[in-house]
Amino acid sequence: MHISEKERDAVYKTIFSRRDVRSDYINKPIPEDVLKRVLTAAHHAPSVGFMQPWDFIVINDKETKQKIKHGFEQANSVSEKMFTDDKQQSYQKLKLEGILEAPIGICVTCDRERNGPVVLGKTIKAEMDLYSAVCAVQNLWLAARAENLGVGWVSIIEDDKLRDALNIPTKIEIIAYLCVGYVTHFKDKPELESAGWLPRRSVDNAIHYNKWTPEVN
Repeated sequence: MHISEKERDAVYKTIFSRRDVRSDYINKPIPEDVLKRVLTAAHHAPSVGFMQPWDFIVINDKETKQKIKHGFEQANSVSEKMFTDDKQQSYQKLKLEGILEAPIGICVTCDRERNGPVVLGKTIKAEMDLYSAVCAVQNLWLAARAENLGVGWVSIIEDDKLRDALNIPTKIEIIAYLCVGYVTHFKDKPELESAGWLPRRSVDNAIHYNKWTPEVN
C-alpha cells in the first residue's frame, strides 16, 4: 500500500495541528457517521497480542456530565494547592476542561483480563495492555482532528468519580476522559505553551543514538 506525498503531508498536518482543546466548543452535534469513523480509527490502534483491551463510553447526557464536572472541580481544588507561588497563580488562570461545553465526552477504558491471564507480549511487561489503550486514545485524537473536531483530555479527576458516574466495574482500568466537539478555531500553538506554562522541548534533545546521553541545554 503506497502513500502519496499529498497523503503523507496530510498526516503530518494533522499531527502538528492537533490540540488539547479546553474551550471554544460550539453547539453543533457530531453526526453519527463521523463519530463512528473516529471510534473505528481508535479501534484500529496497535495492541499487544492483538488483545484490543479498550472500550469507549460515549457520554451525551447532561446530568452525567454534570457529575463528572463536579468530580473535576473537587480534584482541581486539590491539585492547585500542589503548586506554589507564581505557578499556582498561573494554574488558577488556566481553563483545564470543557466537560459541559463539549457536545460529548468519551471515556476510554482498558480491560486487563481480556483474552485470559496469559497474553502474547504481556508475559514480561504486563503494562503493555495499558499502553495499547493509550495508542487508541492517540488514534482517536488524530482521527478527530482530521474531522475538524476538537478533543480535550481531562486528567484532573479521580477514577472513583468516573466509575460512579459511568458505572465502570472496578476491574476495568480508566485510561482517559475526553471532551469532543466542533470548535470555533484551533489555536496556532498548544494553550500551555502560549500561556508560558512550559516551552516546547527541542526534538534534538529527545533523540539519542545507541545509548542514553544527558540533555544539552
